[in-house]
Amino acid sequence: MDTDATGNSPADRAWEGGAFDIGATESWLVEAGFEEPPQVDLRTDRAHSARVYDYLLGGKTNFPADREVGDRVLADLPGAGEAATAARAVMHRMVRRLAEVHGVRQFLDVGTGIPTTPNLHEIVQSIDPACRVVYVDNDPIVLAHSRALLSSTPEGRTAYVQGDLREPELFLADPAVAATLDLNEPVALTLINIVHFLSDEAAHPPVRKLLDALPVGSFLALSAGTADTAPDRAEAGSRRYAEAGIEVHMRSHEGVERFFAGLELDAPGVVLINRWHPELGAAPSPGLPDELVPVYGGVGRKV
Repeated sequence: MDTDATGNSPADRAWEGGAFDIGATESWLVEAGFEEPPQVDLRTDRAHSARVYDYLLGGKTNFPADREVGDRVLADLPGAGEAATAARAVMHRMVRRLAEVHGVRQFLDVGTGIPTTPNLHEIVQSIDPACRVVYVDNDPIVLAHSRALLSSTPEGRTAYVQGDLREPELFLADPAVAATLDLNEPVALTLINIVHFLSDEAAHPPVRKLLDALPVGSFLALSAGTADTAPDRAEAGSRRYAEAGIEVHMRSHEGVERFFAGLELDAPGVVLINRWHPELGAAPSPGLPDELVPVYGGVGRKV
């Protein structure tokens, strides 16, 4: 992607002055190669889980409604930013292990969120440049950023599809999926920090549909919020999201394990994310204490 004399990309220029400029976004989409920017309602007046998460990560692709929720969460839960960073980091470790140890070369990332370097494809294509990745999200802001910024190596391929986890049949039918992934070969389905925004009744059927669509040898990498480590903190955080119209469903260890029913769990099983292969981090550290990590994660193989 081209940069200006200051080294800023078109996406960076959409954020000049610290505020998101929708008009500038349209211009950098055109500059990035899109003849016509997608016509979407950005709904910036309402908080969105992906943008709140971006704010907790210290990103700038968020709006006042998102920051209001994030500030309330941070006020009630000191350390929420570090927990969000830990949730992002476990995705890096999971896909690195999937590529390095298990030889996976195809990834379907549902609930992508705002692109944050390094992105999933950057991790796996650093291991094998031929890796292929499809990103899926239902936030139009993610759509705009992903199409402009998530560029692949020449040997591999990335694609972005607008879609919702609750309707997997719709995004699986998108031509970009078939053009990017070979569903006759193993695929890693990554569901990072998304299922806790859905009830069991809403989450389990689509997750099962996605796994059923993937061949034997495919993997599920999933992380989900829990109240096991600090019930009071989890309740406070859930309340702040609910006040903004974002439902949150925390799950027990057993509740998270249910997503892996019928799969062969990779070691060390479903554990708090600070305990999931911390040695795979770029800069190993003691990590967060368990009480500040309200998220379980695991990886399972379809057999």
